[in-house]
Amino acid sequence: MDTSRSVRRAVIGAVTALLALVLTALTGPTATADKHQPPVADPAAIRDWNIIATDTISANLGPTRPSGQVVIWHGFVSVAVYNAVVGIQRTYTPYKWRARGPVTASPEAAAVTAAHRVLVTYFPASRASLDAAYAGSLAKIPDGRAKRQGVAFGERAADHLIALREDDGRFAPVEFTAAPAPGVWRPTPPAHQPFIDPWLAVLRPLLLTSPAQFRPGGPPALSSARYARDVNEVKTMGAKTGSARTPQQTDTALFFGGNLAVQFQTAFRDHTARHHLDIADTARLFAAANASATDAVVTAWDAKLHYGFWRPITAIQLADTDGNPATDADPQWQPLLVTPPHPDYLSGHTTVAGAVTRTLTGILGTTHVDLNVPSEITGTTRHYDEADELNEDMINARVWAGIHFRTSDVVGCRAGSRIGVWALTHYFRPLRAAGLRAVPPARPNCPRDSVR
Repeated sequence: MDTSRSVRRAVIGAVTALLALVLTALTGPTATADKHQPPVADPAAIRDWNIIATDTISANLGPTRPSGQVVIWHGFVSVAVYNAVVGIQRTYTPYKWRARGPVTASPEAAAVTAAHRVLVTYFPASRASLDAAYAGSLAKIPDGRAKRQGVAFGERAADHLIALREDDGRFAPVEFTAAPAPGVWRPTPPAHQPFIDPWLAVLRPLLLTSPAQFRPGGPPALSSARYARDVNEVKTMGAKTGSARTPQQTDTALFFGGNLAVQFQTAFRDHTARHHLDIADTARLFAAANASATDAVVTAWDAKLHYGFWRPITAIQLADTDGNPATDADPQWQPLLVTPPHPDYLSGHTTVAGAVTRTLTGILGTTHVDLNVPSEITGTTRHYDEADELNEDMINARVWAGIHFRTSDVVGCRAGSRIGVWALTHYFRPLRAAGLRAVPPARPNCPRDSVR
C-alpha cells in the first residue's frame, strides 16, 4: 500500500514538473511577472525627444522668434508624452483622459511614439528627420509584445491630445487695433514690427478655464508715482549707453535675453538626469512645467492684448506726452536689447518663469529647485538653488535690458505663480504614495515689492 502510494506521488510530481517546463517554454520565465509589472523603461527617451522637439520647433519657427509660441508646442508634446507614460504606469492622474494602457506595455515605446506623432502632426515639414529619429529610438527597445503595446498606446495618447486641441484658437485672425496715444503700445524700432502672434491671447489654455482667468489689474496710471518710478528706473538702468548698470547687471540682462523656452528645457533635462528620476516622474516634471508655461504665455498675451501698454522705449522717448511731471523725454534713448514686438504688460518671460518655478517647487516639495540654466547669449550656465533667486534675476534682467517696466515683471511673476498653484491643484496629481509629490513651498517665489 505504501509502495503504491509512493509510486503515484512520484508520477504526479514528474507530470507537474513536465507541465511547468512546457509552460515556461511557451510563455517565457517572466510571464507571471509581466502580467503585473511594466517593463523597465529608460527615462532618457523623454529627454532625447525633448531635444528633438526643441530642434524641430526652432527649425520651423526660427531659433530667435520673439514670441511665446515656442512654449505652446513644448506644452503639447510634453502633455501627450505624460499621458502615454502614466496611462501605463498608473502613478499619476492622466491629463484630461480616462484611458489606461496595458501594464505590460513599454512606457518608453509609448513616450517616443507620442512625441513623434504630435510633432509630425504639427510640423509635417520635418517628417523625414522625425521619422529617422523615431526609428532610431524604437530600435533601442527590445522587440515583442511590450513594445507593440507601447507604440499602440503612445499613438492613442497623441491622438487624444491632438483631438483636444482642435479649434483651440491657434492662428485666429486677432489684431491689435488701438490707435496710438499716450500709454498705448505701438510698433517699436528698429524694425517697427506689428504685434507678433496676437492669437496667443485667445488660445484655449491647457489647464486654466480661460485666457483671462488670472488676468491682473491694469498697469500703473500714467499720472502715478509708481509709473514715474518705473520709467525713471528703466531709463537709468536699461539704457544701451550711459547706463548705471554694473558689469554683472549687464551680464544678467544678456543672460536672459535669448530663447527662454530653450533655456528651461535644457535645465529640465539636466535636473531629471542628475536626480535620477524614473520615467513617470520625468514625464510629470516636463508636462507640469511646460503646461504651466503654456498657460503663462496665454495669460501674458491676454493682458498684452487687453491693456496694450506701451514699451519703455516709447514711454521714454515720448515722456513729454504722458502728463506726468516726474518724467522727462529723451527722444534718443535706446534700450540695451532690442524691444520685442508686443506690449509691455505683462512680461512674458517673468510670467513663464513664475509659473515654472512655482510648479517645480510644488512638485519637489521645496523651494530648492536645483536648476542649471544655460544661456546661448553669454555662453555661460548659472546654478539656481532657490526659486526666488531665479525670479529675482529674471525680473531684474528685463528691466536692465531696457525692455520692460518693473511692475510688468513683478506682476507677471505673481500671475505665473498662481498658474503653478492651479496646475498642481487640478492636474498631475499622484494616484498613490509613490514618486514625487505636490507640496506647497515654504515661501513665496516672487518678490513682494513691485518697485525697487
